[in-house]
Amino acid sequence: MTREDVISLLGTDWDRYQALVREALQSDIDLLNTVNTSLLSNSGKQLRPMLTLLTARACGTVNDDTLRCAAASELLHNATLIHDDVADESSLRRGRPTVSALIGPSSAVLLGDFWLAKAVSLIMGIPHKDQVLPLYAKTLTDLASGEMLQLQKASSADTTEDDYLRIIYCKTASLFESACLTATLTVDAAPELVAAAGRYGTATGIAFQIRDDIFDYCDDDGIGKPVGIDLRERKITLPLLGALRNADDEALWREMVRQIPEHPENCDRLHGFVLEHGGVEYATRRLDDYINEALAALELFPPSEERGLLADLARFNAIRKK
Repeated sequence: MTREDVISLLGTDWDRYQALVREALQSDIDLLNTVNTSLLSNSGKQLRPMLTLLTARACGTVNDDTLRCAAASELLHNATLIHDDVADESSLRRGRPTVSALIGPSSAVLLGDFWLAKAVSLIMGIPHKDQVLPLYAKTLTDLASGEMLQLQKASSADTTEDDYLRIIYCKTASLFESACLTATLTVDAAPELVAAAGRYGTATGIAFQIRDDIFDYCDDDGIGKPVGIDLRERKITLPLLGALRNADDEALWREMVRQIPEHPENCDRLHGFVLEHGGVEYATRRLDDYINEALAALELFPPSEERGLLADLARFNAIRKK
């Protein structure tokens, strides 16, 4: 399964979704149009709208409401990325300069606000808005809460696995969940399919983030992102948590995380510690658990090519390189 396979199956539904995004972002301000065009030309995987369209087709027939939700999920996702890059003072994303680096952090915040407002406008235009809006409101709350909890835990270095799972649910899986749930609502799917779609989206989103966090301990040039960033930001993710389970001196290693700002050389020691104490292997096992959870949720869906591709997208988290 490739991204092109998914796009090929979605056909005109994918074309209509992309046209809707372009239309939503149109402005009479040249600077906005220039930056938006640049962002759209480097728009990444677009997994969330893919999940929306595939889930809707697995339960019914894509309609205008579905397309609006697919577009809104992508606009919301990119708005949060723009804001994150400002907060993190990041100069690169996907190997390219961030919006903040190109036009300055103040302008980048305004651009993120523009994308977020356009996402809300798309949702307000659908008959299902009373069901859909609370889901996206919850997702935005989750995103902010997850970011704040992660900052708090970076200072204390006392992150537990439960804390970690809560953070990645809020920061990543919540939007995956909403992308799938809104899809089922727009096609008036049966309640059991709505619930199953939510479980699938959550498990797939958690698996996606665990895979990203494993990348931070890899040295593969093909990953497409710098390694070691999480450690430098004192983020205790699942590979490190897995290694700590096998260590007798957990408090010592956590103290090394706390001292990273004063002792950046601790990052290399912690990286080696994770590799030597089975941290990546532990995270990979937990990744597989969530992939299996996603696949189990799909069993309630009627057999279809779309259900098969949803399963492939979940499994892809085990092998993706970027």
